[in-house]
Amino acid sequence: MTADIVLTNARYLDVDIGAWHTVDLEVRDGRFTRRRGLADSSRAGSDGDAAAPATPTFDLEGRYVLPGLIDCHVHVYAMTANLGELETTAPSYATMHAARLMGDMLDRGFTTVRDTGGGDHGLAMAQAEGLLRGPRLFFGGKSLSQTGGHGDTRVPGQQRSHASNCCAGLGVIADGPDAVRRAARDQLRTGAHHLKIMAGGGVASPTDRVDSIQYSLAEMRAAVEEAQDANRYVAAHAYTPAAIRRALDAGVRSIEHANLLDHAAAEAIGEAGAFVTMNLVTYWALKEFGVEMGLPAASRAKVDDVLSAGENALRIADEMGLDLCFGTDLLGGMQVHQSEEFAIRARHQDPLSVIRSATTTAARLLEREGELGVIREGAHADLIVLDRDPLEDLTVLSEPDPVLVLQGGAVVYERAPR
Repeated sequence: MTADIVLTNARYLDVDIGAWHTVDLEVRDGRFTRRRGLADSSRAGSDGDAAAPATPTFDLEGRYVLPGLIDCHVHVYAMTANLGELETTAPSYATMHAARLMGDMLDRGFTTVRDTGGGDHGLAMAQAEGLLRGPRLFFGGKSLSQTGGHGDTRVPGQQRSHASNCCAGLGVIADGPDAVRRAARDQLRTGAHHLKIMAGGGVASPTDRVDSIQYSLAEMRAAVEEAQDANRYVAAHAYTPAAIRRALDAGVRSIEHANLLDHAAAEAIGEAGAFVTMNLVTYWALKEFGVEMGLPAASRAKVDDVLSAGENALRIADEMGLDLCFGTDLLGGMQVHQSEEFAIRARHQDPLSVIRSATTTAARLLEREGELGVIREGAHADLIVLDRDPLEDLTVLSEPDPVLVLQGGAVVYERAPR
C-alpha cells in the first residue's frame, strides 16, 4: 500500500526527550505509518514500499516540525465576553460564530481543543464528519454551577435564569447532590468527554466573589461518581487553595486556572496526580480589551484579583513539577490572542516545558497518550511546520505564521508563497 502523503526531510521534535530527528514521514488513513531515516530513503524503491509518484509530497528541508498543538481550555461558543448574552442567543447564530472561531484556531496550528463549557455533541460530530473546519473537539457539555455560582450569569436584580440545555450558554444550575447527579448524567448522556464543575468564584460571573468556594463536598462527589462510573473525569474551575483542596478531596482530576495557588495546594495537586490547566492570556486580554469586548463592569473589577497572581502560580506549579497543560479560556474577539499564552509562559518556563504542556501532557489529560501530541507510528497525523526552532525562539508559536498544518493526515492550512 502506498502512503497518502509523504513529508521528506522532516526535522521533527521528539517532545518526550526534547531532541530533533530528521526523517521522511509517511501518512496513511490519517495516521503516521512510517518514520524512515534519511539513510533508508535511498533503499525504499527496492522493496516496493516507496510512495507512488502521484503521492502528495512536501519537502520540509530547513523547517521545524512539531506535533499538532492542543489547547485544553477553550469555549468555542463564547462569541462575547458578556456570557449572559449567550443564554438568549439563537443556537444557530452561536454555531456560526463557533465555526469561525474553530477555523481560526486550526490556522494557528491547534489541531485539537478541549471545550470546558458549552461545546457539544453537534459541533464535535460536525467537525469529525468534515462538515465544520476546526480542531478535533473534546467537549464537556454545559458546566455545572450552584445558584449564584460562576455559571450563574444573572445580574443581582434578575430573577429568572436562562441557564439550561436549551440555549447557547455555557452552564446549567444544579443545587444539591441529587440535582448535580442528574445534571451530570444528562451531560454524559450527550457524549461528553468530561464534566466541568464550578468549584469557586470567577471573573466573568456577575455576583460571586473570586475567593468564594462553591459546591459542597457532597455535591462535588456526586459529579465525580457519575463521571467515574461512565469512565470519564471531572474538571473543576478553582482559583483559591481552599477551592482546589475541596475539589481534590472530591476526586477531581483537572484543576482549571489555579491563579491563587500556594505551595501547599500545589503539593496536594501533585499528591493527587491531578492536572492543572492555567489560562493566563485571558486575564491579560480582559484587562486590555474587556471593555470593548462586552465584559460587564462587575467582572472587570475582578480581573486584577487574578491577573498578577496567575504568573506567580505558574512559577510555583512549574517549580513543584506539576502536570501543567496549555489553556487559554479567551472570550469573544479576544480569541485572536490564543497563541500569546506561549509568550506569557515562556517568561517563567523553558520552551520545551511549554511545548509539552500543549502536546504530550495535554494528550495525557485527554486520555489520548500516544495518539495525540506526538509524531510516531500509529498516532494521528497532526503536525505544524515552522520556519524557526521553537526551542531557541518560542515567539515562533506566540506569533503564529505556520508554513503548513496537517490534521488527521490532511493539509488544513498552507501558507501562501512569499
